[in-house]
Amino acid sequence: MKLLVGLGNPGAQYAGNRHNIGFMAIDALASAHGISTWKTKHSGLVAEGTVGGERVLLLKPQTFMNKSGDSVQQAARFFKIANADIVVFYDELDLAPGKVRVKVGGGNGGHNGLRSIDPQIGLDYKRVRLGIGHPGKENVTHHVLSDFAKADKAWLDPLLDEIARQAPLLLNGDDAGFMNKLALAVKSDEPQKAEKPAPKAQSHIRQARDTKPQAELPKSGPMADMLSKLFGNKGE
Repeated sequence: MKLLVGLGNPGAQYAGNRHNIGFMAIDALASAHGISTWKTKHSGLVAEGTVGGERVLLLKPQTFMNKSGDSVQQAARFFKIANADIVVFYDELDLAPGKVRVKVGGGNGGHNGLRSIDPQIGLDYKRVRLGIGHPGKENVTHHVLSDFAKADKAWLDPLLDEIARQAPLLLNGDDAGFMNKLALAVKSDEPQKAEKPAPKAQSHIRQARDTKPQAELPKSGPMADMLSKLFGNKGE
């Protein structure tokens, strides 16, 4: 069995927060794979089902972010799930919005959820870092505890859909393939930039200059005789 954990804060007032993108990822997985029965256990909401033929336990800790480790540790111990089979989805300030990185182990990057999990189960579990962008050090708290903007839906919805669709790759250990599929899904939803038109005005000016008729010199008569005396018969 795999334990898939989404981090966030419980309560309707936090549901749309950037800090809750981990919960959103788990909800998208549950919806896409027909997992609908949630129970209150292990200090969280849990649901069992299958994803790509793999038995999974979905967990959304209800302890608030800075106590997430209590819930993860309880569920992992009860179901005897090794760290190698635990995947945690969470918001990442140091990645641009819509960017995703998967890694095993590493530091907590100042994330309160990971700070709580690491001491209780160790570091060697898989982390799915979901980029929400960095607003600057002084605005971090406001940023993570504010709802996603309407404009964010352009990348957030396709990202969550693709996380659910490509989860079997993640569970089978194809982390690179999983990240690639997500990157393509988010990129394809970006509005295409209109190409700049060629600078026609400049080409018109150049064409007009190149095709401007040159004044013709008289070939006979008094003027021609005078020019001949001044410049000679060049060109003949």
